[in-house]
Amino acid sequence: MTAIQEHIADIRATLNADVSLVCVSKFHPAEAIEEAYAVGERDFGESHVQELLQKHEILPQDIRWHMIGHLQTNKVRAIVPFIHLIQSVDSLHLIEAIQKEAARIDRVINILIEVHVAKDESKSGFAPEELPEAMELLHNTSHIRVLGFMGMATLTDDEQEIRRCFSELRQIAETYSSIIRSNGTENPEPRPILSMGMSDDYRLAMEEGSTMVRIGSTIFGERDYTKS
Repeated sequence: MTAIQEHIADIRATLNADVSLVCVSKFHPAEAIEEAYAVGERDFGESHVQELLQKHEILPQDIRWHMIGHLQTNKVRAIVPFIHLIQSVDSLHLIEAIQKEAARIDRVINILIEVHVAKDESKSGFAPEELPEAMELLHNTSHIRVLGFMGMATLTDDEQEIRRCFSELRQIAETYSSIIRSNGTENPEPRPILSMGMSDDYRLAMEEGSTMVRIGSTIFGERDYTKS
């Protein structure tokens, strides 16, 4: 068993039964993904379209690719034919672009709505007060399936602040749960996905109701950002 595979086993031993794992593979080579794939991992997260396209081309076709970084509207067309889940839907313009490109190829695209609850200004996402307008737009889309929400906590060592972020995201998911289930195309999920928690804070996220965690460095090691 390789180091990556050992790390996956260690993490899986800590996950709640109802929490799914997305291996964040951005900036890591295809060989690292293959090691994770060999022990059954199928969900991988990328944040740059060009890197995602390159990996999709050479890696097994049953991988479920998750877009977790900011997605420019002019890059949507490139990924809609194969993307499994766009987690980082953060603007009305992006919703419109996804709907247009998905309708063009007649494919329903799964998305999560990214919500900005952190105190970091650099984080993206809808402000909570902007969600009603986003929901109204999504209600009229024929080729988008809203599965839930994604968000990040403030970058801090303050556990109370981290919990505040995750708690707010959980409350948002609960508030819009029935709306999401009735929105647009049929939602196959029994409850909204709540994608929150990364390497440093996923245990807190699970305690606050996360159903999906996005873990990269704990699995693959530190990233080489010079390749970004």
